[in-house]
Amino acid sequence: MRKAIEIGEKKFATKKDALNHYKEILNSYNFGESLNPKHFGDILELLETHPQVKEKIGVGIEQVKVVKLKYNTKSFELLRFDGSKEIFSYTKRINSPKTDYAKFRNVCRQTIQEDLRKVKLSYFEEYSKKGMVKCQETAELLKWEDLSVDHRQPNTFSIIVDRFIELKNLNLADIEYLKIDGAQDEFADESLKSEFKTYHKEKANLRIISKRLNLGRSFQARVNRQKKDLRI
Repeated sequence: MRKAIEIGEKKFATKKDALNHYKEILNSYNFGESLNPKHFGDILELLETHPQVKEKIGVGIEQVKVVKLKYNTKSFELLRFDGSKEIFSYTKRINSPKTDYAKFRNVCRQTIQEDLRKVKLSYFEEYSKKGMVKCQETAELLKWEDLSVDHRQPNTFSIIVDRFIELKNLNLADIEYLKIDGAQDEFADESLKSEFKTYHKEKANLRIISKRLNLGRSFQARVNRQKKDLRI
């Protein structure tokens, strides 16, 4: 059975389906237009799979535009809060082979996905009105699909993964994974899986925020836990 591709909360049956999804987004905009919040979130979720995601995010992504390249072709452009810009190819990202780090990071995210879903579900059960809740940063009322569980600074998800690797002195080339038909890979070592879940639970300070804000957090380096932080 061909393994599904998961990008954020979306699951695609094939790589072709994933490519078509992002192609449809790209082609739905004219040159120079900025993506709406939903499509912005889709691009950020794909960006999160990049092995150099921290460098790609930089000081934070303010918006994503559709720009013109040679021969009138379209591409996504990342615009950061410091004014820097970078072309982002969805085809290269989806088609590129995974590095040891990218694979490890993706399985780490899969490992805690159910914990994050429960945090989001609990927040909706407590605060939703007509199927919408307020973004904890902007107070904007949004639907489930327009909100993400954000790891607040300084312990972003990437930082938690990096520190766990250092703490355990892991050689990522030696990590073994279970291949599961129709689902994401998992750690073959149950103790490693359990240890990462525990470490993440201890370190993560979470917020329910708009997907548009989700990768624009590194410019706000608030260290101490705050009253409105959510916990697993």
